[in-house]
Amino acid sequence: MAVASLSMMTPTFNKEHMPYQDDKQILGAGSSFDYPLFTKMFAAYKTNTGVEINYQSVGSGAGISQLTSKTVDFGATDAPMNGKQDSALTSGPAIHIPVTAGAVVLSYNLPDVKTQLQFSPAVLADIFLGNITTWNDAKIAAINKGVALPSMPILIAHRSDGSGTTNIFTTYLSKVSDQWMSKVGKGSAVNWPVGLGGKGNEGVAGLIKQTPGSIGYIELAYAIQNSMPYAKMQNKAGKFINPSIASVTAAADVAIPADSKVSLTNTDAAAGYPISGFSWVVLYKEQNYNSRSKDRATYLVKLLSWMIHDGQKFSTDLNYAPLSPAAVKVGDALLKSVTYNGKPVL
Repeated sequence: MAVASLSMMTPTFNKEHMPYQDDKQILGAGSSFDYPLFTKMFAAYKTNTGVEINYQSVGSGAGISQLTSKTVDFGATDAPMNGKQDSALTSGPAIHIPVTAGAVVLSYNLPDVKTQLQFSPAVLADIFLGNITTWNDAKIAAINKGVALPSMPILIAHRSDGSGTTNIFTTYLSKVSDQWMSKVGKGSAVNWPVGLGGKGNEGVAGLIKQTPGSIGYIELAYAIQNSMPYAKMQNKAGKFINPSIASVTAAADVAIPADSKVSLTNTDAAAGYPISGFSWVVLYKEQNYNSRSKDRATYLVKLLSWMIHDGQKFSTDLNYAPLSPAAVKVGDALLKSVTYNGKPVL
């Protein structure tokens, strides 16, 4: 089943669900980057434990908003919460649990081009800035020798919603292009110089599939599950790297800070894919809020512990990079800090 059709099965949540009536039904919302993996994880977890997780793939920004308004138990995001988002929390601080790492890939729709394209950082930035407007531009041709590039115009597809995938992508461009940094910058939502917007990874993938001449950024699993071509990217070491579990794992082989907030973009790793990123589940550190029960808090924390341990076995088949031992260690420490009435949940 294609990812785009899976997304149509997600429920819509509202404040009528709060306070919760069924402690064994956990509610989450956020990252569409994570959705293919979460779909598999949560189905397996329900089979094993009887705990049901209803997850809405609405984008990282909306996931954080729903956590802030306390309409879900957890948010999922590919961009760590910023100071403004932290200050909006009214039930104490939130913590970030790393749950996976993946690649943001450049997918394109050029039906007559059968050779995998490759991009340098400078060329990619020029495309998304609107400086390069046709596929047979000399700069693209120079790094794709022997490929018969069409003369058709380039059409940009980007996210229309607040998105951690966008944050990973724009953070990368800001690191490799001074012009991008000064004109557009980085964040979960930016003012795009050119292009059309789609909601979620699903929406951008749909735009690319429907529009010959288009290029856009999506999570690797969406490209593979929808049989969409995607490019190699030149990394800091000068190598053109195919996005894969191995190249994301290489990029993620970094020191993990105690709060788990770290960027993997523009990696120094010679074999690392340069547009990689962690994704996090975000929850309140103190779980006694909004008439929640201790049982509900316990179900949530046990779910997250399972996700960063046994749940990682589902990563590889879905083209996500399993967490490193260092990331799991930090995640465990953060989960042990979660409290109910000031006492550890685990």
